[in-house]
Amino acid sequence: MSKVLVVEDSLTQREMIATLLKKSGLNVSVASDGVEALEHIQESCPDLVVLDIIMPRMNGYEVCRKIKSDSKTQNTAVVMCSAKKEEFDRYWGMKQGADAYIAKPFHPQELIGTVKQLLRA
Repeated sequence: MSKVLVVEDSLTQREMIATLLKKSGLNVSVASDGVEALEHIQESCPDLVVLDIIMPRMNGYEVCRKIKSDSKTQNTAVVMCSAKKEEFDRYWGMKQGADAYIAKPFHPQELIGTVKQLLRA
């Protein structure tokens, strides 16, 4: 079973995304900010990270750069999932190494489909 880490500072959003992914058959863990996420990634090396951008302590762009620049985690898929939905935000997220970018609010099937596709790749 694929391991997915959901990184989101909003408790409501974090629980909603985690529940959605668990129901689609994934092993899901959560982190509430970028620092906690990097600690978790070093310990358990998930297959995919769903990553918010606007968070305390360390934003999603920084987390993504750190994941993609570390030889141990560079192949971990990253899906940025953010309320920042301008074309520049999407461009900047992909420039940091994200494998996909989903703007909030999103349709549940969009997130599940993107995650499943990246896990198959």
